Amino acid sequence: MAFISTPGPEAGDATAAMYVSAEESYGYLPNMYRIFGHRPEVMEKWGALLASIRGHMSLRRYELVTLAAARELKSSYCMLAHGSVLLREGFSETQLADTATDGAHAPLDEAEREMMRFAAKVVRDATSITREDVGRLKAQGFTDAEIFDITAAAAVRCFFSKTLDALGAEPDAAYRERLPANLVQTLTVGRKIEGSFQTATATP
Repeated sequence: MAFISTPGPEAGDATAAMYVSAEESYGYLPNMYRIFGHRPEVMEKWGALLASIRGHMSLRRYELVTLAAARELKSSYCMLAHGSVLLREGFSETQLADTATDGAHAPLDEAEREMMRFAAKVVRDATSITREDVGRLKAQGFTDAEIFDITAAAAVRCFFSKTLDALGAEPDAAYRERLPANLVQTLTVGRKIEGSFQTATATP
């Protein structure tokens, strides 16, 4: 499941409490929580940071920014997780697939498209962002504070997605059961879902 060992609840009270809370929320213990079992205080602080950013954004805006960042990061885990949220919030399967692939028929207005392009650029190369990039967001009606929120939401995704992928955390098998197969394929942009068949590469 991962490149490092993942501790059980016997690792300590904080780890056990985090696992119990996660199981109550998800109905199972997600692999991402197992990874943070070594340092449950980091997961706690991550949650607090995320809440402070997300609290200034609508759910739709936050999820679209996060989806754009996760796609650029090739994070299957975050694409599946946040794609699932958009599906629950009213996106159809086709709409979600188009949004995840930057399709022409995605249910997005021009401001949202510009926002997602900006978020992807933050992840891809923040030093390449210019005053003109920010100006395009302002032209779409975003305030300076809202541009900060978009930037912060995209930037913090780098921490979480890269931590999971660097340590080999596979997206939970539950996504295969909870999402249509076509969406699983579309949203799996990096690591395969837990339990997926992996083709071995022959050594010459």
